[in-house]
Amino acid sequence: MHMRGRLVHRIVPDDVGQRVSVRIRLPEGGFTDIVGVVESWADHVLTLRRRDGSSVEVAESDIAASRVVPPVPPRRRGGRPPETP
Repeated sequence: MHMRGRLVHRIVPDDVGQRVSVRIRLPEGGFTDIVGVVESWADHVLTLRRRDGSSVEVAESDIAASRVVPPVPPRRRGGRPPETP
């Protein structure tokens, strides 16, 4: 999200359905990051679905930086593969 010290906002409304990382400005002046899938983007507000299933609304004007990130890889089930004799 940084490009030579600058924050870069790279996501657009066409990224609905994509997993993104968004850095938002906090009222106190700091920042926080949210990673989730963009569920909707309307009236300058994004709705992101987090991995835990919760959703959060983010005003476009609060976004300091953003980018599309790869999907979460599926978790392996079971553990190690069986050993061959």
